[in-house]
Amino acid sequence: MGGGEHKEAVLVTLPMQEPHDAIERLQKKFPHLKITYRNVSWTKDRAQLEKEVDKELWKEATVLLTLSALPPKPSDAPLLDFIQLFSAGSNQLASHPIYTDTDIPIATASGVHGPQIAEWVIMTHLVHTHKYNQLHDAQKQHKWGSKGGSYRVSDSVGMRVGVLGYGSIGRQVGRVAKAMGMDVIAFTASPKDTPEKKKDVGYIVPGTGDPDGEIPSAWYSGLDKESLHNFLKQDIDLLLISVPLTKETTHFLSTEEFKLLSQGGKRPAYVTNIARGPIIDQPALMEALKNDTLAGASLDVTDPEPLPSDNELWDLDNVIVTPHISGNGAAYADRAFQILELQLEHKQKGENYINVVNRKRGY
Repeated sequence: MGGGEHKEAVLVTLPMQEPHDAIERLQKKFPHLKITYRNVSWTKDRAQLEKEVDKELWKEATVLLTLSALPPKPSDAPLLDFIQLFSAGSNQLASHPIYTDTDIPIATASGVHGPQIAEWVIMTHLVHTHKYNQLHDAQKQHKWGSKGGSYRVSDSVGMRVGVLGYGSIGRQVGRVAKAMGMDVIAFTASPKDTPEKKKDVGYIVPGTGDPDGEIPSAWYSGLDKESLHNFLKQDIDLLLISVPLTKETTHFLSTEEFKLLSQGGKRPAYVTNIARGPIIDQPALMEALKNDTLAGASLDVTDPEPLPSDNELWDLDNVIVTPHISGNGAAYADRAFQILELQLEHKQKGENYINVVNRKRGY
C-alpha cells in the first residue's frame, strides 16, 4: 500500500483526451487521492513512454489505470500495488515484467462494452439474414428492387446461438438473443455446474447481461478439442467467439471445427468473432466461407490487424469486416472509470478487487 508516509496516487495513462467529468467525479469521491492524467501514444516503445510519463510519476503511483502503458520495469514503480486496465483483455501485457515477474493485481475492464458489442453482433447477423447489403446496394442505385428475395429471409425465432466464452459480452448477447426468440447455449473453460458457479461476479452494466446464468438452455465446458467438438455439434446457427486469446485458444477453430459446426444443422452456421483474430485459423475460415461450409462471418478482429488491403476477406460477399471497433462507444470511458471507482472502494475497505486477471490462465 506504499507505507503511511506516502499519499495514495492514481496515475492514468491513456491514448485519449482527459475525461474531465470522470476525473472530477473520482476526485470528489476520494479527496485524499492524488490523481494525475497523462495522454500517451498508442505505443509499447519504452523510449517514447519515458518521454510522455515522467519518472517521478511512475515512482509515486500506487494505482495505475492504463491501456498498455506501463513503467519500463517494476523497480520504476516501487509503490504500485494495483493496475486497472482500460481493456477487457490483458494479452497486450503478457510479456511485460510487471506481468511476468510481479504479483501486482491486474484487473480488466470486462463488462464495460457488453451492450455495444451485443448490438454489433446482432446487427451484423441481421444484415446477413435479412439480406440488407443487397437492399442497400439497390437503394444506392435508386432501384426499387425485387420483393422475391424477401420471402426467403429467416427471422431469428427458433435459431440457436452458441456462445463460445460466456463472459460479460456473451451474457449480454445471450440476453438479447433470447428476447428475439433464440435458444442460447454456452461454452466455458471450466464447468458451471452449480448456481453459484454460473453467476457473473464481475462488473455488470445495470439492466444488462445474465447475472445469475439463467439464460442458457445448456452448458458445455473444457479446453480440449473433444469438449469443443461436442459443443460445435449442437446444431448452432450463430456461433459467437468471445473467449480470451491464450495458448489453448490460438487457432481454436480451424477446418475440422468449421465442418463440425455445420454438420447436421438445418442450415450452414454463421460465425462472429469479437474476441481476437488468432483464435481463428484465418486461411481455414476463408476456405470454409468460399466453399459454403459456413453461411458467412462477421469479423471485428482479424489476423493480422490491420487486415491487409489485398486480403480476400474484404471481397467475400458473405463477410462483414470492421476495424476492431465493436466495443467502442460514447459510454465506454465513463464505464471504465466506474470500474476504477469500484476498485478504489474495494481497496479502501480492504475487499477483493473484481475482474482480476488469473496469470496462470492468461485472462
